[in-house]
Amino acid sequence: MRFRYFDNLRVFAIVARHESFSSAAEELHLTKGAVSHQIRLLEAELQFDLFKRLPRGISLTPKGEELVAAIRPAFAGLERKIDELRLSQSRTLTIGVTTYFASRWLSPRLMDFMRAHPDVRLRVQPMIDLLNLDTQGVDLAIRWGNGTWSDVETERLFGCPAWPCGDASALDQVRKLGLETAFENFTLLRDREDSTAWSQWFQVAGLTYMSRADTLIIPDPNVRVQAVIDGQGVALNDMLVDSELRAGSLHRLADAELADFGYHLAYPPDAMANPDVKAFAGWLKQVV
Repeated sequence: MRFRYFDNLRVFAIVARHESFSSAAEELHLTKGAVSHQIRLLEAELQFDLFKRLPRGISLTPKGEELVAAIRPAFAGLERKIDELRLSQSRTLTIGVTTYFASRWLSPRLMDFMRAHPDVRLRVQPMIDLLNLDTQGVDLAIRWGNGTWSDVETERLFGCPAWPCGDASALDQVRKLGLETAFENFTLLRDREDSTAWSQWFQVAGLTYMSRADTLIIPDPNVRVQAVIDGQGVALNDMLVDSELRAGSLHRLADAELADFGYHLAYPPDAMANPDVKAFAGWLKQVV
């Protein structure tokens, strides 16, 4: 029997990634009902269910999990081939980084790569959300964290432990009240709602961490640094704020640190088949 619903497979892959008809509909610029209808058509053609419809949301069935595992690399391979064909006359390598990392570490070193590889057109894409690299046209990203990501291949670039920073007032509170009492009163700045970095740090510092309402989500790390300087709270930072530490606008608040944090190369499966990606990754590992 000839399969006719390849378009709906793409819709299925997006719904599976979001685990939500509503979120997939937003990405596809369709109604939730239209997305649900396409999934129903696909399930009818396949003759098995792809999702379990739950009281709150959906989840993949075992066969749905098998199918999405098969089609994701296929779609990724097609998208990469299309990009290769589009750029065959003018090779462009897109690197996804935060403005924080780009301005504080990468930018001063980039000309060395350009001189060594004059045939590669390099595009540095400032990003806040370094997830879903395939859908954002990113060949290689540089992520900060402990490297425990399942959506990409990763290689550790260099270690860069994270520790809490605050302004002079925050440091004064730590000295007067002690670490635990001071941190009970601080507003914790973080990059995303589901970040666990603070809870990990509290554990390392030997402090009790409880879910708290006094948090402020600031995805852009450079904006987060400025927020700390402005006294809006405390944040986890690393050695890339050295200039602010030396200037006295930021202060390290504790010796305890997340020693396993650092910067990692993150890329879609098979990205290293692209010689430009391989060359840039190799260059990065040489200059650290």
